[in-house]
Amino acid sequence: MRQQRYLSVLVMFYFVLFFFSTSIRAQEVEDEREFDYAVKSEKGPRMWGKMKKEWEACNNGEMQSPIDLSNERVRIIRKPEKRNYKLCNATVKNRGHDISLQWHGDAGSVLINGTEYPLQQAHWHSPSEHTVNGRRYAMEMHMVHLNENATNKIAVIGVLYKFGKPDKFLSRLIRNISSMIDKKDEVKNAGMINPREIKIGSRKYYRYVGSLTVPPCTEGVIWSIKKKYAASNARPMQPLNKRPVYLMAPGATV
Repeated sequence: MRQQRYLSVLVMFYFVLFFFSTSIRAQEVEDEREFDYAVKSEKGPRMWGKMKKEWEACNNGEMQSPIDLSNERVRIIRKPEKRNYKLCNATVKNRGHDISLQWHGDAGSVLINGTEYPLQQAHWHSPSEHTVNGRRYAMEMHMVHLNENATNKIAVIGVLYKFGKPDKFLSRLIRNISSMIDKKDEVKNAGMINPREIKIGSRKYYRYVGSLTVPPCTEGVIWSIKKKYAASNARPMQPLNKRPVYLMAPGATV
């Protein structure tokens, strides 16, 4: 009975996500009417790069995301990023094409390759966009960080979820979003939320440089993908094109 109740919470969370596409706050298109995720649609992923000149990277880019994170193509590196998150006021917003958790003020940052990336927001894809050895997970969270002064301005920490034990953070969040379906632009105060409450799980993670997963598909995004064992809005897999993919783990050297 207890396990069923926990699964019901997660199922409800995924059910809510089913109604929304997702977009990154920095540099991504906000209007869901401009594109969609239906494979055969005239506004679907295969057409994104033909719809606008500034979206050409969606079809012509060589560093596009998402990709399959095959273990056969990764190197193990023990140099995990430093996350320095802080308690900060946050809101939950239904943007019509997604529900996002946005922090207002200093929510802390992540340090990647000596560069600090302040946390902006988090959102979810269902099912996951990235796959591991061909396996697609039930859901993928993206924690979006932005540094306008950096060479690579956007850094995203992704977490892959599958059905299992309850996740306290998701269970808490569902109380805020379950009443927001079909209420575009509605914003709710989520109170003070510490990003550290988001349990990322294993210290091992994959690192590669890719792109935004919605138009304009801007490249140069630093992706860090972790596996967490606790209508589709996932962009199809993109070719790896000889890019290195690193499996990060504590204690290894480059």
